[in-house]
Amino acid sequence: MVVNLKHTLIVMPAFNEEESVGDVVREVLTELPGAGCLVVDDGSNDRTAQNARNAGAIVAVLPINLGVGGAMRLGFRYALENGFTNVVQIDADGQHDPASVQAMLARLDGADVVIGARFAGSGSYEVRGLRRWAMIALSWVISRIAHTPLTDTTSGLRASGPRAVLLFANQYPAEYLGDTIESLVIAVRSGCRIEQVPVAMRARSGGVPSHNAVRSAAYLARALIALVFALLRPADPANRQVRTS
Repeated sequence: MVVNLKHTLIVMPAFNEEESVGDVVREVLTELPGAGCLVVDDGSNDRTAQNARNAGAIVAVLPINLGVGGAMRLGFRYALENGFTNVVQIDADGQHDPASVQAMLARLDGADVVIGARFAGSGSYEVRGLRRWAMIALSWVISRIAHTPLTDTTSGLRASGPRAVLLFANQYPAEYLGDTIESLVIAVRSGCRIEQVPVAMRARSGGVPSHNAVRSAAYLARALIALVFALLRPADPANRQVRTS
């Protein structure tokens, strides 16, 4: 199914991704003609912003590093203020395949947030050790909260429809892992429907992965803390307006 991309904004949070961001932007513009492409330079100290701009993206530059959540909140607000009804988050390191976006957008007919799931039967992406167990535990819990099977709740490849864009433009968690875990809890509590589609992931096209045993253990601890805070935080009464609108 081919989706009209006129009202879709691709948002790429980018922190020191000068090696890859230009190629990713060009691929997005080729694979998704008609879509807007916004790169949020999240306080980089390299040529990320310049390379993204040279490749044809709209670029917003944050003076300090806010993390993915802060960058995405800016992206959702930009979408809302500029007439975009759908937002798709794509990483600037080249791991996300823009060819997957059409299938994700097509699912927005019946959902408000669609996750590009790495562990749903497409591709051979693998995560091992404590990081993998954390992902499994998080997906198990959030699947029950959302009342739908989800296998990859920490995926950064996501499509948000009109209700979710409105919600996230006003409230999107900026804490570490809040952009993935807490955002789903916020969406479910606001009446949004979550679905997933299988996607294949690719190797980074630039930069250096940050995974090792120590960081995996830290990821597990932070993931569990993020989930606890997401479940304990009271629902914002303003979010109920999204549920009933």
